[in-house]
Amino acid sequence: MEFRTVQSLLIEFGAARRIGEILRQRYAEKRLCLITDAFLHGSGLLAPALSSLADAGWTVTVIDDVVADPPENVVLEVAERARQSRAEIVLGLGGGSSLDVAKLIAALVASSQSLHDMYGIGNVSGPRLPLILIPTTAGTGSEVTPVSIVTTGETTKMGVVSPMLYADMAILDAELTMSLPPAATAMTGIDAMVHAIEAYTSRHLKNPLSDMLACKALGLLNENLLSACGGEANRAAREAMLLGATLAGQAFANAPVAAVHALAYPIGGTFHVPHGLSNSLILPPVLHFNAQVVPHLYAELAEIIVPRPSGSDEAKALAFIQRLESLIEETGIPRRLADVGIRDDDLDGLAADAMKQVRLLGNNPRELTEQDARTIYAAAL
Repeated sequence: MEFRTVQSLLIEFGAARRIGEILRQRYAEKRLCLITDAFLHGSGLLAPALSSLADAGWTVTVIDDVVADPPENVVLEVAERARQSRAEIVLGLGGGSSLDVAKLIAALVASSQSLHDMYGIGNVSGPRLPLILIPTTAGTGSEVTPVSIVTTGETTKMGVVSPMLYADMAILDAELTMSLPPAATAMTGIDAMVHAIEAYTSRHLKNPLSDMLACKALGLLNENLLSACGGEANRAAREAMLLGATLAGQAFANAPVAAVHALAYPIGGTFHVPHGLSNSLILPPVLHFNAQVVPHLYAELAEIIVPRPSGSDEAKALAFIQRLESLIEETGIPRRLADVGIRDDDLDGLAADAMKQVRLLGNNPRELTEQDARTIYAAAL
């Protein structure tokens, strides 16, 4: 068994307000490239961090070109701008897409390797620039994973998976998540729950450490999601959600995700549905499909989120799925594929695209055919 994660994890409310000092204690470099998106940059959320960096003597180049589901051309353009800035250190601050791009920039700027040659598992040869990641959502767990997802075509995505992409430091500052709208909080929170569930049931590399992290993450997320989605700013719930998302990220970084993600990717790629919502829409029918072969695993997870589950493993597994369905309903986000504009005529194409996610489908506890995928999509319609 092998378990890997980031070198350093700092959990501190308000840490972004003193990021310059935090980094200056660790690095003597001067030129920093901050990777983010235009919305965050324009919102003023980054202002305290930028002020802190300036006060600590950092020369900062802000690149805010990142978009959701970042395509190859955006990654390459950002990398070129980072090279021109002569960046010595990369700071990713934002949602999962910004963090994913920051990982790749750290690798692309420091080496002559092409992005195309990095696709797949274990293909990043290095070196890379020092890398610090700060999430602004409690969902993707990207701050602690060695994975970066790139959109490679109209409906296709490729992954770069390599230990080289583990950050030198991940910083969890729940203050940055306090203003996240309820719908986005729900979508990213369910995304994190999917990470925990799929890590716990992964066919490959499931291990006692990933199990422990997945269980703790699932409990934190289940207990705090609705409070975090509430109208009032709830610091305790936000801190718990951010920690839960990171623990789930550490779990699935070692015991990789499976069919929920494989079937969610085509939904996002074709219909431009946010990743967390895509996962949420497809989660219940995938769980029903898998429960036929691993009811004992879902029964174990039921002990965490279902009050006093009883009966057989199959009964507990069903209670587990029903609890998740109820939680999704209570958040008020869309629950059916039809709610995001998907029709029965679209299902064949989605199923065909899902089967291209060989890396993910191989981790699913139950083998899944193209017809199975279509049946799952139909159940979610």
